[in-house]
Amino acid sequence: MIDPNQHTPSPEPDRKKDGRAVPAPRTAATPQQRKREDDRPGIWVGYGKLLRKFRLAAGYSQEALAPLLGYSAEQLASVEQGRRPAKAPLTLAAERVLDAGDVLSTLQEDVDFAKLPPFFRDFVLLEMEAVSRFDYDPLLIPGLLQTEGYARALFEGHVPMLDEDAIEDSIDARLSRQKILTKRPMVDFSFVIGEAALRQELGGPEVMREQYRHLLDLGALRNVAIQVVPIGRAFHPGLNGGMVMVETEERQQFGYFESQGIGHVVSDSKHVSTFALRYGKLRSQALNVEESGAFIRHLAGE
Repeated sequence: MIDPNQHTPSPEPDRKKDGRAVPAPRTAATPQQRKREDDRPGIWVGYGKLLRKFRLAAGYSQEALAPLLGYSAEQLASVEQGRRPAKAPLTLAAERVLDAGDVLSTLQEDVDFAKLPPFFRDFVLLEMEAVSRFDYDPLLIPGLLQTEGYARALFEGHVPMLDEDAIEDSIDARLSRQKILTKRPMVDFSFVIGEAALRQELGGPEVMREQYRHLLDLGALRNVAIQVVPIGRAFHPGLNGGMVMVETEERQQFGYFESQGIGHVVSDSKHVSTFALRYGKLRSQALNVEESGAFIRHLAGE
């Protein structure tokens, strides 16, 4: 993972020679810069090299191309060096301007994957193959259901603090994962959310109203069921914390739980069966889908 607190100066922008863009001479890297370069995800480096190759082939300097992609020259240089991941809008713009033949688009999913925390990647690989995914979260809106504003409030409050690039990359990675909600073939989703998660105001009243409306919109999807566990239901099997279960195309079942930035994939069938039993009972004790929708609409002031 790239250390978000380290900053490597951008190299001198490409210069023009006989009307063509040519690389500027590179200065010797410091030990800190070399360490950071060693920590770059390989897919970011490979993507950056290809982007630079397409740029030079098209005869653009970084200064000329960057505005066409919605980036600054410094930001574009960071992407080409693999220090900054490309976002999907940049890739789409680069494909159009540089006529890259969908080469960069093919890499975008892997670029996004490398943005995820290392401890979470094994689970996301399972999630990408899921035919069903069941999620219980007592304290936060599940990541797949979060709005950009809600996710931003979470990452801006992260301890230890994240710098601006790390915040933006984390938000982008989270929102990119949400494509699974509407993928084909459809995945069967169930989300059980604790009332405390809905009442914990993050980002201010307007952010929460937007989040409530977003939950109602997603709950209207045929493959998404959202239920709420009200406070005061006495004992229920979710008091020990959140959990996620996925079933893959091969009908293998896995569990996942996370706390304090550390996650664990559970593959032992005995433990996964226990997760399933608890989730089933928890779901039966929650408000049903219609009651949960009414509860969320009440919170949204509708």
